[in-house]
Parts: sequence; structure tokens; C-alpha cells
Amino acid sequence: MIIGRFAPSPTGILHLGNLRTALASWLSAKSKGGRWVIRMEDVDGPRCQREFGEQQLRDLAELGLESDEPVIWQSDRSGAYREALTNLHELNRLYPCHCTRKDLQMLASAPHEEDGLRPYPNRCRHRPWEGLEAALRLHLPEGGVDWLDSALGRQSDDPAALTGDPLLFRRDGLYAYHLAVVVDDGAQGIMEIVRGMDLRSITATQIRLQEALSLPRPAYHHLGLVTAPDGSRLGKRAGAPGLEALHQRGIGTEEIIGWLGWSLGCMEKPEPSTAENLVTRFRWDHSPADFFRIPNTWA
Repeated sequence: MIIGRFAPSPTGILHLGNLRTALASWLSAKSKGGRWVIRMEDVDGPRCQREFGEQQLRDLAELGLESDEPVIWQSDRSGAYREALTNLHELNRLYPCHCTRKDLQMLASAPHEEDGLRPYPNRCRHRPWEGLEAALRLHLPEGGVDWLDSALGRQSDDPAALTGDPLLFRRDGLYAYHLAVVVDDGAQGIMEIVRGMDLRSITATQIRLQEALSLPRPAYHHLGLVTAPDGSRLGKRAGAPGLEALHQRGIGTEEIIGWLGWSLGCMEKPEPSTAENLVTRFRWDHSPADFFRIPNTWA
């Protein structure tokens, strides 16, 4: 049975781009007779607020998107992340890193960059082991990682060249995004990951971490992003509208679902719908990979 997931960070409201990803993930799992779970990625404590997470869950429920299992909060999962670090240390895959933000800013630019990423030059690889209290990075092997993306087709990246060795544990005691995501996907048996195109470039790094922890590789689908009417990226900082803002403009829940479903290829034109009514209409080969602009009246 396919198990899909939606894993937002509770740092603000869910905007239309987030809601489209959630709906696509839910539809993909349900159209295959599978299960769908929600995980709150609040591992970055200072930036996350519980009330945002609770509001996100209410917004998802309003669209008919509810988790088939109890919602997991990463802030409750530190023991699992600690165990993963211990396993990686026993495999000689971790090393302490003492680089500060200033150090990294002063390093020479990489030969190439993708999606705004600048590779870490692995300058601390030869430091002696200091225990599980120091900032820790994963030693990546060189070479390409190949995977099949159901939206983009065959993909290949060399994460050692693209990102350098990823940080898994921060000097302030917080577990890093890559570690938490990979550990939790493995623990929950996630078989399909649907997310925005902006996260495509981290896929190979996460696959390497899955391999290091002997975890299965999920299937991936990277969606084209939703943009503002002028084509600019739709984001929290840019004031992207959420459900409440859209309701204040007189736009109802089923109208929103219908537009999202239309943008995913479920219908020929936007018309009011429920999520449940879209399940039998959903097919990945009908879902466009292009960017979608929200209507001017919604911005």
C-alpha cells in the first residue's frame, strides 16, 4: 500500500502553493488506494510555533485533507535522530565541523551553483572525533546519484559536488532538516514524496543519507510552483494568500479546491469541487509540470 505524506514547517500559514502540494500528495496516495500522513517539521525550534502548526492542520482539514495516522511533530523525535547519529558514527560517516557563518561566507565561490546553493568545501573532514555534542557533517561519497522523478523523468546529481557534506547536527543542539526528514520518512514507511520543484536539488543528498542509514528510497515527484500573477515566486515573505485571506475576498473553500484541482489536471476548467470528488480524476500524466499563476483577484 502506498503511503504518502505532507510535511509542512509551522513557521506561518499555508499559502496556495503549500495547499496545492498537499492536495497533490493526498490525491496521489488516495487514487492508488493508499494512506496519507501529515508530519510537522518543527525541528528548527526557534523558527517554529505550535500555533502555526495547529492552524495548518485546521486549514488542511477544511480542504478535506486529514492524516490517516496521528500527526507526528519532529520536536518529539529527538531520540530517533540521536540514534541515527550514533549509527552513522559507528559507520565512520560523521565528522565535527567548526565552521561559522562568517567562515563560510569568506570561502571562495564554488565552480558552479544550482538553485542558489553553494557547496560546502568539506574543510573539516580531517578533524578528530569530538563526540555527539559538536556540529556534525555527513561524509558524502563522490559520484552521481540517479533517480526517476515521475514529473521530470530520469534525474542525476552528484551531491558531493552540488552541496558538499551536509550538516546533520548544529552547534546549538538542533538536528538538521536532512537528518530529521530522512529518519522520519523511514520510520513512517513513506513510499512517495510529492513536493515543490524548489526542493529538487536536495534530493540526491537525501538519497545518500537514506543509503547510509540503510533506509528504502521513496518515489519522488517535484511539482511546478505556483507563482504570483506577475510571475514572481509565491512565498510567505511575499504575502502569499492563505485560506483566511481568500475567504475575506469572498472565495469559498470548494472554489479554492476546484482551482487547485484544475491546476493539477483534474478538470478542464476551474469549477467548485471537493477533494474527494477529484480522486478518480487524478493522474500524474495529466498533471502539468509547469508553473501556475494565481488569479489576479486572489493575490
